[in-house]
Amino acid sequence: MLVTDQRASLHAGLSAMLRAPDAEFDASVARIFSESCRVHLSAPFYPLDGTEALIAGFLRPLRTAFEGIHRRDEIFIAGDNRRDTGGHWAASVAHYVGNFRAPFAGIRPSGRLAFLRAGEFYRIEGGRVTEARLILDLPDLMRQAGRMPFPQELGTEMLFPSPATHDGVLPQTGSGAESLDVVERMLSDLHAYDPQTFESAAQTGASGAWADDMLWYGPSGIGANYRWSGFVKDHRAPFLTAFPDRKGGNHYCRIGDGNYAAVSGWPSMTMTHLGDYLGVPATHRALTLRVMDFYRIAGGRIAENWVLLDYLDLFAQMGIDLVARSNAME
Repeated sequence: MLVTDQRASLHAGLSAMLRAPDAEFDASVARIFSESCRVHLSAPFYPLDGTEALIAGFLRPLRTAFEGIHRRDEIFIAGDNRRDTGGHWAASVAHYVGNFRAPFAGIRPSGRLAFLRAGEFYRIEGGRVTEARLILDLPDLMRQAGRMPFPQELGTEMLFPSPATHDGVLPQTGSGAESLDVVERMLSDLHAYDPQTFESAAQTGASGAWADDMLWYGPSGIGANYRWSGFVKDHRAPFLTAFPDRKGGNHYCRIGDGNYAAVSGWPSMTMTHLGDYLGVPATHRALTLRVMDFYRIAGGRIAENWVLLDYLDLFAQMGIDLVARSNAME
């Protein structure tokens, strides 16, 4: 685990940075990010090198688009990376909150309150961020503006809730190593599945990785669902029908902190588009998918799972521009 004050310092610094006056904004960014940092963002953004590029290419447009912008973290954890890439990382599920008053990432504004959800991973060296990866749920921002880019909804479209225990920000109890152990056990068994039932070994039941009353919170287009049966109906079955050869788990980062764990791959999945998915007929194209997963563990099982997927990038690989599709709606 990162030293507690370092973890708390980053959390406080990211929040203060967004609220800094214009004259102090650049300096507030430089206190958190190293001058040579590299920041990877979900589509349609490109990687940004250095604080100047980060400010001009992402942070200032974000502040301009959302009046009164501030961040609300639902989860903020940190720990040592178990993957070979190593390092000390922090990870968060956050909402950027403000009045959506100007275009952002090409999306037409609503003029109303918006909660832009984000998954974030930060590598920390010498007290500052040297590398970051962020997935913004831009399709959900389109949905909030009344221009949902998907022709169907699988689960319940909703705001990402805080953990049921309300202790996800800088957790103070629990074993991060044990929490990550549960997640890694689940992931190792998830790869193989029955193509008729979409079941995998060791996922449910008394010895399964998932709690009987598990809650799964997915990005826009998939939505949220309840219990394993809801997860299979609203996400797993449609996804595996469309991408039956999917292979996941190619993660650059896996950390645990208290009763929480987080993993991410950039990309995590490789797959072939062999069936209809969210209104897009099979293209038979080879695709990749960037993924972030955040978990709460209770009693040795996964109680809640928050998931961020870079669907703008995925659908672009299918030949679909979700921003253009949304903007064309009245």
